[in-house]
Amino acid sequence: MSWNFSTEPEFEKKLEWMRRFVREEIIPLEVADLPEAAFKQHTDKLKQQVKDQGLWAAHLEPELGGGGFGQLKLGLMHEILGQSVFAPPIFGNNAPDSGNAELLAIGGDEWQKERWMKPLLNGEIRSCFSMTEPGAGADPTQLSTRAVREGDEYVINGHKWFSSNGSHADFFIVMVVTDPDAEPHRRASMILVDRDTPGVNILRDIPVMGHSAAAGDKGHAEILYEDVRVPVSHLVGEEGDGFMLAQQRLGPGRIHHAMRWLGQGQRAFDIMCERVVSRKVSGGLLKDKQMIQDMVATSKAELEAARLLTLQAAWKMDQGGTKAALTDIAIIKFWGAQVLYNVIDRAIQVHGSLGITGDLPLEEMYRNARAARIYDGPDEVHKVTVSRRVLRDYEPTEVPSEHIPTRAEEAKKKFAEYLEAVS
Repeated sequence: MSWNFSTEPEFEKKLEWMRRFVREEIIPLEVADLPEAAFKQHTDKLKQQVKDQGLWAAHLEPELGGGGFGQLKLGLMHEILGQSVFAPPIFGNNAPDSGNAELLAIGGDEWQKERWMKPLLNGEIRSCFSMTEPGAGADPTQLSTRAVREGDEYVINGHKWFSSNGSHADFFIVMVVTDPDAEPHRRASMILVDRDTPGVNILRDIPVMGHSAAAGDKGHAEILYEDVRVPVSHLVGEEGDGFMLAQQRLGPGRIHHAMRWLGQGQRAFDIMCERVVSRKVSGGLLKDKQMIQDMVATSKAELEAARLLTLQAAWKMDQGGTKAALTDIAIIKFWGAQVLYNVIDRAIQVHGSLGITGDLPLEEMYRNARAARIYDGPDEVHKVTVSRRVLRDYEPTEVPSEHIPTRAEEAKKKFAEYLEAVS
């Protein structure tokens, strides 16, 4: 199989505009000390520039207001946006809103799209994906939040946490068990719940590594749903579609994560390289020290490998859909997260005590990088997925215990014959 990661000149111009825009207009926001109202006013103007370029909510199809670019082009775009936590919301594709909009585009009916998806795409409302539970961990088949149908309503009861954006979202997409007796991957469904629905109790924002309130992330909420009643019309798709919809949402999202990690990793790499060509220690520049050279070379190799793996996954997804790229998506999820962590860690080490201060962005990058190895499934789960999918293509072989010495004796015999022939 051959791959083609090239894009047309017109799109390359868009990427170049994005690079300049992120570098000159967005990254400076990280050190701007603006009141909330002034910050919003300024970023609204930046969002309009993005819309004028036709790059707003680019992850969706044109009929939904997006660019219809496909995963490969989106990957290249997200690599640029990953340089700053402020970039994704300014481009209308910050998590979890981007994934939730894609989910409604796939599974929502026309009324649901009009009611929730379109205002979400316009930046008028915010959303929350409420799936994770304290007892279920990384195994969604262990979810216990229940939705029982009573007439024309569902009654929801359950306990969720790490519901990102939950504390300020206008609506929630809640993963619930609608049929506990069904086979594991048909037990769950997704139901839309408005924030002001009675029984929605937001207990707290869980303090976590990588929390960035400045970027508009209000944290990861712990929520109790207590006798929450919503109309049956709030069901996304059909009963039992929850896992299928979640997979369609998470596949593209993981590629986007991995590409944003590359942008973040590249920025950390650039900061590291600027340091090593400038800093003098022990009578010479850091760049001349072999241990530093090893850090630079290893980081460069890891970033390039992660980039190619991610572009390959995106290309395969464009060619055959999420199913065709499942192994590749699982690979980049754990490999990309590990590379991000590695590169940032080396960049901090090169800077010494300065690296762990808030004077550089590295310490926040580091906290985000550590969390990346857990959210959207921990590394170990994705490694299991990769191993299973790879090994299913192999057949077991049986080698009799007496076969090995027999082959050894045969080899000795042939070697003796060879020596006799050449002597």
